Amino acid sequence: MSKAVTVVNNKTNLPAVIEDNSLVAYFEQIKKIPVLSEEEERELVRAFRENGDVNAAHKLVTSHLRLAAKIALTYRRYGLPMADVISEANIGLMQAVKKFDLDKNVRLATYAMWWIKAAINDFILRSWSLVKIGTIAAQKKLFYNLNRIKAKLGVYDNKELEPSVVKKIANELVVDEQDVIEMNRRLGGDKSLNVAASNDSDDEKIDFLIDKRQNIESSLALKEEYSLRKKILADSLKKLSEREQYIIKVRMLTDEPETLENIGVKLGVSRERVRQIEKKAFEHLSAAVKENTRKIALEAA
Repeated sequence: MSKAVTVVNNKTNLPAVIEDNSLVAYFEQIKKIPVLSEEEERELVRAFRENGDVNAAHKLVTSHLRLAAKIALTYRRYGLPMADVISEANIGLMQAVKKFDLDKNVRLATYAMWWIKAAINDFILRSWSLVKIGTIAAQKKLFYNLNRIKAKLGVYDNKELEPSVVKKIANELVVDEQDVIEMNRRLGGDKSLNVAASNDSDDEKIDFLIDKRQNIESSLALKEEYSLRKKILADSLKKLSEREQYIIKVRMLTDEPETLENIGVKLGVSRERVRQIEKKAFEHLSAAVKENTRKIALEAA
């Protein structure tokens, strides 16, 4: 069995996580980094902004790695490798330090959290297409209701569901049982944390990092994030041409996507031309989503 490896990134001199069966070693390392006082933080910010002191910037970043990791863990149910999510969070943190100045009149942590979230959202967009999420009705139901129903049934872990539980969920949401199984695996997040803490214990390492029980705060956060992502998508679509908007909507945002042939007939162009427009439209949409996400992060700061 492979073990977690924590190394120092040669480019940034930051602790880096190698995706593996455990992230515990990384968390243990960043917990040892001292937290800065407000005055220490201000002095380091001045040193970096006024004198370009790279060491000062490095201290600002490393002292906030715990914040980046904490935010990254809130994305654990997105089915992406947690090591990668944390790495993206750290990139967002470094961007925040680069942009931060004392005129913001807030602590760096308050400002950085928006950059960290923006970096993670960008990573999710690239890895798990925002447009493709839940384009089928059954997938939408499962994506937004599976964890709620699991909690109602008293199921709080990310392990394989019992057949009886799968059947109850499928009946309640009127979806196929196989869809329930697949979505549960996808929303299970980073499996590297779901391993035994020791050979003599049934506890998993994730038990020592977070409380897996669903609560009101997480439910509201998920609802708020879903609304925000819908708004970002809607605003981003407006930046496309009418033809691009039409193709994206009928190809990617419907339960029954239109065929390239049918779209070509309606637009009076070839099937291949429709495919080319669709490809360009998605590239434009992705860029617009990224831009709008950054703007929201800056406005919130």
